[in-house]
Amino acid sequence: MVALSYTNIFTADIDRLAEFYSRLFDLQEIVESRSPIFRGFTTGGSSIGFSGPSAYDLLGLAPQEGVGDRVLQTFDVSGEGEVRALTERAGELGATLVKEPFKTYYGWYQSVLRDPDGNAFRINFQGSAS
Repeated sequence: MVALSYTNIFTADIDRLAEFYSRLFDLQEIVESRSPIFRGFTTGGSSIGFSGPSAYDLLGLAPQEGVGDRVLQTFDVSGEGEVRALTERAGELGATLVKEPFKTYYGWYQSVLRDPDGNAFRINFQGSAS
């Protein structure tokens, strides 16, 4: 089985965005990976990283051009109440609410938001389908 080890978000301000997510989800920093262009945090079975613009050159990539969402991060929590509480907390920390907490057709309960950089993410409880 393949396992996702890291997902990274490119940002012009790694400190601001790393602080947003670490404060919202109480993430622990992987201090050994800290550099002027990167911050990494554990998130359970995988990790999330925040890469500064200099990382594009390091990785041989070019910034994406044009508008539109290209990725959607989903953060699982333990219950519907936690979805609601973290959605409210995200707003206090600078996120923009896209969609209030709702039950999906497949039985999950989630909210959709944008972080301070405008990246879409979900706060999700994988409830049982009923």
